[in-house]
Amino acid sequence: MPLADMLQDLLGDLSDPSILWQAAVIIASAGLGWLLARSIRSAWLHGRDDHNGMLRIGVESFARVLAPLLALGLLTLGKYFLARNHLHVNVLRVAIPLASSLAMIRLAFYLLRRVFARHGQLGAALQTFEKLFALVVWLGLALYLTGAWPDILRFLEHTSVPLGRHRVQLSDALQAVVSVVLMLMLALWAGAALEERLMGVPGIHTSLRVVLARTSRAVLVLVAVLLSLSMVGLDLTVLSVFGGALGVGLGLGMQRIASNYVSGFVILLERSLSIGDMISVDKYSGKVTHINTRYTVLQGLDGVETVLPNEMLISGPVQNQSLTNRRVRGSTRVIVAYGSDLAVVMPLLQQQAASIPRVLAEPGPGVGLARFAPEGYELDVGFWIGDPENGTGGVVSELNKKIYALVQSGEIKLGIPTFDTRLLDAHIAAVVARNAQNSGNS
Repeated sequence: MPLADMLQDLLGDLSDPSILWQAAVIIASAGLGWLLARSIRSAWLHGRDDHNGMLRIGVESFARVLAPLLALGLLTLGKYFLARNHLHVNVLRVAIPLASSLAMIRLAFYLLRRVFARHGQLGAALQTFEKLFALVVWLGLALYLTGAWPDILRFLEHTSVPLGRHRVQLSDALQAVVSVVLMLMLALWAGAALEERLMGVPGIHTSLRVVLARTSRAVLVLVAVLLSLSMVGLDLTVLSVFGGALGVGLGLGMQRIASNYVSGFVILLERSLSIGDMISVDKYSGKVTHINTRYTVLQGLDGVETVLPNEMLISGPVQNQSLTNRRVRGSTRVIVAYGSDLAVVMPLLQQQAASIPRVLAEPGPGVGLARFAPEGYELDVGFWIGDPENGTGGVVSELNKKIYALVQSGEIKLGIPTFDTRLLDAHIAAVVARNAQNSGNS
C-alpha cells in the first residue's frame, strides 16, 4: 500500500479504542515470545551434561532466533482474532513485517555462525556479510512499507537478460540464487549439527566419526544443490556436461587435489592416524589436532601448527608414537667419577626418576652403564611416560634437577675431564731453553 495511505490508517487507529488492543497484542507477543524461548532453552539444557559447552552455546544462540519467531506467530494469531472481531489492525500490519525482518536476520546470523564461525570467533568477512544482509533486509522492509515493492517485482518479472541462446527473467534468476543459497545453508547447518552429534558419540572410533561426518555433509550439500536446481526448473541432464568437464580437470590439473582427498578418506577409514596421536613426518612432529578430507593439522609442542597434505601421510613413512601403545621412552645421561660405588649410585638415580609424577611405574625407570668414558662411568637413566602429547622435555628437566641436588649434597660425584699435560710441559721446557740460548748469544 502507498506510504500516504499507511500513515493515514495509522493516524486513524490512534483515535480508535482498538489501539489499546493492538498495543496489548504487541506487548504480550513480545513478552510471551521471550518467556517461551527462555523456558524451552532451560528445559532443553536441564539434566544434560555438556563438558565442552558446545550444546549450551548452540541452544542459547538458537534461543535468540526462537524468541522473534514465537513473537511473530503470536502477532499473526492476535491479528487474526482482532480482525475477526471487526477491530482495526493497521498497527499490527506494520508490526508483523518488523518482527518478520528481525526473525529473518536472527535466523540468518544463527546459520552463518553455526556453519562458518571458527571456535566461536567471527571473521571480518563474516561480520561484513552480516551487516550487508541486515541492511538488505531492512531496505526490503522499507520498500514493502512504502508500497514500492510491487513495482519492483513487476519490473523484475518483465525484465530479462540473455543467458547463452536463451533469455532469463531477473525474477527467475534471483529466485534460483536465493533457493540455492538457502538450501546450501540449510544443508551446511544440518551437516554441522550432525557432525557435533557424531563427534559426541563415545562408542564410535574417532576416525570413523570424522568419516561419517564428512560423508554426510558432502551428501547433504549434493542433495541440496540438486533439489534447489529442480525447484527452479533446471534440467539436471545439463549436469552431465559439467561432470565431463570435471573429469577432464581432474585428469589434467587437479590430480594432486583429488589425491589428497582420496588419501584423507583412506587415512580415516584405515585408522592409521587418529586425533590426538603424536606423529613425526619428515621434519615435522607434533599432535594431530584435525583430520580433514584434504589436509591434516599437526600441532607441535611449541604450539606451531603445520598443515600437511594427506598425500604426504600416505606416500611417505610416518612415525606414530601412539598408534597401538602410548608409552614413550625418554632418557638422560650422567657421568660419575671413577671410584664411585655403582651399586649405590644406580639405584639412587632410579629412585629419582621414579619420584617424578609423569614417569610410569610399569615399565619402571632403569639405569644402565652406557660406556667407560675418559672422565668416569657414563650412566643412562631411562624412563617411560604415558602422555607423549606433552613431550619428554619437562620430565628430563625435572630429572636433571634432582640429579643436580644429589651432586650438591655430595651423594654422587661427577666425573671431571682429565688432560694430559706432558706435551704442554715439554713445550714449555723447549721455550725456556730457546730463550736461554738467545740470552747467551746476546
